[in-house]
Amino acid sequence: MPSLIDLTLEGRKVGQHGPWPRVVVDASVWTFAASELAHGRWSLLGLWGEPAAVHMAIMDGPSAEIAVVSLDCPDRTFPSVGKHHPPALRLERTVNDLFGLFAQGSPDARPWLDHNRWGVRFPLGDRIDALPQATPYRFLAAEGDGLHQIAVGPVHAGIIEPGHFRFTASGETVVRLEQRLGYVHKGIDGLMTGASLARGVQLAGRTSGDSTVAYAYAFSRAAEAALDLVVPDRAVFLRALLAELERLANHLGDFGAICNDASFTLMHAHCGVLRESVLRAAGAAFGHRLMRDIIVPGGVSRDIGSGGAETIQATLENIRLRFPALVELYDNTASLQDRTVDTGTLKPPLAQQYAAGGYVGRASGRSFDARRTLAYPPYDALRFDVPVLSEGDVNARVWIRIREVEQSMSLIDQILSRLPEGPICKDVPLGGEVREGMAIVEGFRGDVLVWLRLRNGLIERCHMRDPSWFQWPLLEAVIENNIVADFPLCNKSFNCSYSGHDL
Repeated sequence: MPSLIDLTLEGRKVGQHGPWPRVVVDASVWTFAASELAHGRWSLLGLWGEPAAVHMAIMDGPSAEIAVVSLDCPDRTFPSVGKHHPPALRLERTVNDLFGLFAQGSPDARPWLDHNRWGVRFPLGDRIDALPQATPYRFLAAEGDGLHQIAVGPVHAGIIEPGHFRFTASGETVVRLEQRLGYVHKGIDGLMTGASLARGVQLAGRTSGDSTVAYAYAFSRAAEAALDLVVPDRAVFLRALLAELERLANHLGDFGAICNDASFTLMHAHCGVLRESVLRAAGAAFGHRLMRDIIVPGGVSRDIGSGGAETIQATLENIRLRFPALVELYDNTASLQDRTVDTGTLKPPLAQQYAAGGYVGRASGRSFDARRTLAYPPYDALRFDVPVLSEGDVNARVWIRIREVEQSMSLIDQILSRLPEGPICKDVPLGGEVREGMAIVEGFRGDVLVWLRLRNGLIERCHMRDPSWFQWPLLEAVIENNIVADFPLCNKSFNCSYSGHDL
């Protein structure tokens, strides 16, 4: 079969696109790529549009070769990838909502982000003014004796972002779950257009608040790939330190929150204390608890503060002292195990089909981790393991987090011990020519993708893809044949982002 490299030879290569190639192809090659995705030989990393073209990032799993294929759409249509490869369906629906490009042959042409409340249609394409109107969303039908529906959201109890979940159940057993998202659509794609790099990285860092480091990291690396800019060594290590602190804080928080949804509040309290200690250490070291606006194109905006390294090390020592007892408590509490083991099982083939990243994929046998698979610096010079399990249940997703907590602490130790001296940022050249770049960075949920095009030093187009795009549909799959009461547990074990997804 043709390789990904062979495919790139079939199209017109776009100059000044880094670090992976982008080629403009015809409809037959676009459809061939969709077929390869459907047969599992390649993985879909992203699909996005602009006013007269669509783009698709794909990866050959065994070789980790990556390419972007583009198709011009002069008649505002393109062959549906989702027709062959279901993970593309929601992405195609979004392309239609924002740009008015229609996926021919798609089995699902319903709007996705557009709830008929914007006052316009196709806001980033051939804009059409339209009065806001509340129109019923057509949920998929489920037939059978004794079935009933339960509508949950979009407004939820507690502090949580909005999303609607429509359950079809037989008694307490879930027959089907269908999501409707898009309630926190912020128009980031439009806000990026015409923005400076300085403004762009701020917007990126606000796409999903719990992943502000990961998004700024990916955006900055994409800009640097476009500009052929090499970041100072000290900044490279500081970026990894920020990323691991963010990962550590979120995994600790998730561990406790999952237990809380199984009514084990003691674990939630203890993990909340540990998470708070990481955030306080980050605030002491970098001046912001969430480390927002630290990573910028060219490096980092501020160095680690005086005493910051010592504060972080003291925090790690405290976690190492207290965390093992919490893990043992989790593992030896029968009521917890009864709730998490064999609940919400994601089969490995489905995780592979959707190229599920992060703990969702790695708990179901998919070993992809951008830090290892793509080996961007400084991870190419650091020692760490990528934990992988195959059970795919809530318990497995908990254990992946536990092991990643341990790995992140080891990585932070290595980074602090090897932190080089020198400058922390480099001036960013702003040439007039068109430059394009893409980056994939491992956030705590999984791989965050950013693609951008620069013209005259400003952003002409930027697309950011959260790992939740490929994880949300899998949540629908894993809840089937579980009881309704286990949905909060399954949902928290995935912990998908609403904001990062809704753009």
